[in-house]
Amino acid sequence: MDRGDFGGIMALMALLPIIFAIALLPAIFYLLTLQKALNRCSPESRTMTPGLVWLSLIPVFNIVWVFFVVNALSESLHREFTRRGMVEEPQPGRSLGLAYAILSILGIIPLVGILAAIGALVCWILYWIKIAEYSRKLEIPWSAPVAVNPAGV
Repeated sequence: MDRGDFGGIMALMALLPIIFAIALLPAIFYLLTLQKALNRCSPESRTMTPGLVWLSLIPVFNIVWVFFVVNALSESLHREFTRRGMVEEPQPGRSLGLAYAILSILGIIPLVGILAAIGALVCWILYWIKIAEYSRKLEIPWSAPVAVNPAGV
C-alpha cells in the first residue's frame, strides 16, 4: 500500500462518523414521531411505553422489534380513537407498517433485495406520514364527558 492509498483510507475513516450522523438523523425524527403519537394516547390506551420505540436503534434487534412497535402503536391508536369516539380504520397504520417491516427484511435477499429495499423506503416514508397524521388528530387533549344529574341531586 502506498502513501496515497493510506491518505484516501484516512479521509474515508474521517467521513464515516459524519455519514453515520446524517443517516441517523431521519431515524431520530421518525422515532420522535412514533413516541409523540404514543404519548398522545392515554396511558389506559397504550400497549407500549412511548420510550420503548427507541429500542429500534439497536442494530439487528430492530429487525424483529419493528413488528412489535407497529402492532403496539396500531393497537394503542385504535384504543385511543375508540375511547375518544373518533372513527378511524380498525388497525390504524398497521398494514403500511407491516409492509415496511417485511420489505425491509426482504431487502437482504440478493438481486430482488434492491426492489424490496426501495419498496421498504417508500412504505417507511408513507407510514411515517400516516402516524404523524394520526398524532395530529390526537393533539387536542381529551377528557371524558362529565355526567350531568338531571334531578340536580
